[in-house]
Amino acid sequence: MTGITPHRSAPPRSRRALRLAWAGLWLLLGIASIEFLLAAYGKYRHLDSAAYGMFMTRRGWLWMHLAGGLTTVLLGPVQFLTQWRRRHPRLHRVTGRIHLSGMLVAATGAIGLIATSPAPFAIRLAFSATALAWLTTGLTGLIAIRHGLVDRHRRWMVRNYAVTLAPIVFRLSLPVAIAGGLMPSPGLIATLLWCSWTVPLLLCETARRLAGLWRPAGAPPPTDAIPLPGAR
Repeated sequence: MTGITPHRSAPPRSRRALRLAWAGLWLLLGIASIEFLLAAYGKYRHLDSAAYGMFMTRRGWLWMHLAGGLTTVLLGPVQFLTQWRRRHPRLHRVTGRIHLSGMLVAATGAIGLIATSPAPFAIRLAFSATALAWLTTGLTGLIAIRHGLVDRHRRWMVRNYAVTLAPIVFRLSLPVAIAGGLMPSPGLIATLLWCSWTVPLLLCETARRLAGLWRPAGAPPPTDAIPLPGAR
């Protein structure tokens, strides 16, 4: 015995199936995101729209939240294009800063909306937890890249985008819950708000661990390293 573990790689069909699964997932996310943006942002395009309702007196916070959220939803997928990152590292950093700036603007608007909301405490708590998870994942990713930890940065930004999609997940899950016979009570809304970001995070972690099974045994995980000025 030599003590050397032979490398194992996934069969071509398995790798192809994994790529197709990821492509299908991104396609579904793209369709859901576009539909959400058209529906959510379209109803606020006229100032006299009845959709504003209780947001009319808080429309400044709402506009901040919508503008920042739009930036993160649109720029998020671009950040994960591997070839684009490698060919245009400087542009990747610029769009990354815009993405995080949009997150901060949206989170500021969300905090203002939560602080002035007449909603029950359970709903406000669920919204607050979502905003905290969003800020935590994004700022952790920023700290990682500032220290040159590229792979850690990538993982945390994937988590951040999973939380970014929370409004879309919530909007899709609420009609499903109602169609299943559940009443749209404050308790149900709060539960769905919690699930709208915790479930995508769990799915991301599961997918990451499954993807690790396809790497050859003993091979280091990919880092997609980007040269960082001053990074050690």
